[in-house]
Amino acid sequence: MSTYTIPVGPLHVALEEPMYFRVQVEGESVVGLDITAGFVHRGMESLALQRNIYQNITLTERLCSLCSNNHPFTYCMALEKIAGIKVPERGEYLRVIADEIKRIASNLFNTGILAHIIGFDSLFMHVMEIREIVQDTKETIYGNRMDLAANTIGGVKYNLSNEKIKYMMKQMDSLKKPLEEIVDIYMNNKLVRARTEGVGILPKEEAIRYGVVGPVARGSGVNNDVRVKSPYAAYDKIKVNVNVETGCDVRARAIVRLRDIQEAINIIQQCLKKLPDGPTCIDYLPEIPAGEAVAKSEAPRGELIYYLRTNGSDMPERLKWRVPTYMNWEALNVMMPGNKVADIPLIITSIDPCISCTER
Repeated sequence: MSTYTIPVGPLHVALEEPMYFRVQVEGESVVGLDITAGFVHRGMESLALQRNIYQNITLTERLCSLCSNNHPFTYCMALEKIAGIKVPERGEYLRVIADEIKRIASNLFNTGILAHIIGFDSLFMHVMEIREIVQDTKETIYGNRMDLAANTIGGVKYNLSNEKIKYMMKQMDSLKKPLEEIVDIYMNNKLVRARTEGVGILPKEEAIRYGVVGPVARGSGVNNDVRVKSPYAAYDKIKVNVNVETGCDVRARAIVRLRDIQEAINIIQQCLKKLPDGPTCIDYLPEIPAGEAVAKSEAPRGELIYYLRTNGSDMPERLKWRVPTYMNWEALNVMMPGNKVADIPLIITSIDPCISCTER
């Protein structure tokens, strides 16, 4: 059978961002893949060097919409390491709450898009309807539906009154039953299983070899979560269950994300119950000395790493980040071959790629 090449992208059905694939196929089966990115390079790392350390809190939050909170959160942790700043305990808990509510919204978006791609649009609308509960919660607590603007150097810029704590507890409770229904559909519905089970397989040994992170790794049986392996903020004071699946396919990665949503709800409610009294942020404007630091967090897509070097001025000397997609998209070279052309958008979506924060 002759081999031919199909160009996929840079604009295509699986992503709202441009990414170009040259897919080698035999008949309807994929046999090879060449990934070309770089279509939305914005020079963000260079822009960060032209802004002071405080302006970069705003800039880093605009790297990505779905995991926007993790970028300024991790950036602030790097600054705090260099300056030796201790974040108030209440601020640490509030950082975790903001982080987890973004995880819920991000993972719901991905699993909803997955349902849309397989043609299950009623499920897509059901998932997005539940996501609106989260979006309304974010707007009520933070004033925004996407970028929360929660983090600052030495803590957070928001607080929770007793009324807002009760409101958040109620909102989290309202998510639980609908999520159980959705998890049951993804695990047991015949249509969903037919389209996702055994598709885009990434064996555990290949997941380790490629260094994939987040739900992509945990969907292939790799127990790796920064919140547990290297706790930060208040994660060492609460219980975090790491969700691992061994199916190694699209279905396993979707189930991990849904289980992560359920765990995020549990984490938020733990934090709300244990929220200590006290300040939410340091009460002085810090000076950042010369130094360098690495900070990392568990973004919705996996491990996010920030490297920061300062020279004693208010302008950073170097700022660099490594996002989960950078590691995960290379593993498509294993997931794609042997699958049908019709499964290409499904497999790409299963790694939940974010091109805007990868093309930095």
